[in-house]
Amino acid sequence: MPWRPMTPQDLGQVQALADVIHVSHPEDPDVLAERQRLYPQGCLMLIEDGRSIGYALTHPWRSEPPPLNRLLREIPACATTYYIHDVALLPEARGQGHAAQIVDRLTVHAREAGFGSLMLVAVNQSRSFWEKAGFRVIADPGLEAKIASYGPDAVLMMRDLARP
Repeated sequence: MPWRPMTPQDLGQVQALADVIHVSHPEDPDVLAERQRLYPQGCLMLIEDGRSIGYALTHPWRSEPPPLNRLLREIPACATTYYIHDVALLPEARGQGHAAQIVDRLTVHAREAGFGSLMLVAVNQSRSFWEKAGFRVIADPGLEAKIASYGPDAVLMMRDLARP
C-alpha cells in the first residue's frame, strides 16, 4: 500500500499539496505541523514512484469540528469522535482507490482506539464520496456558521462505527 506514516520532514510536501488541492481552504504551516505533532499516528502520506501525491490528517476530537486554520493546542482528553481533518489527493491520484484505502485504514484505527464514530466536514464536492464510504450528513443548526466557513458546499458528516 502506498500510504505511509507522515513525518515532520514531510511537512513541506504537505503544505505544497495543500496549497494546490485546497486553494479555497488555505491553512498555515503551523496548523498542519501541529496536527502531525499532536497525533502522528493519524497522519499519513500517499507516495507513488517516490513522489508525494496525497496526505491524510486525522485525530481524536469532540462532537463539533475545529475551526478551519486554527491551532488545536491539544487533543482533548474527553475526545468523543475520530475527526478526519483532511484526506487530500492530487487530481492524478484520484479514482484509483487511494481514498477508499485510507478511509478503510482510518476506520480500523478509530475502532481500535475505541471510538464509536468518525466525523468530517466534506468540501470541494466530496459529499458523494463520503456518502459511499458510509457517512451521513448531520444537520446541526448551532454549527451552521462554523460549517459555512469551510465553503459554500461544506457539510458536516458522521459515520457510526458501531456497525461494520
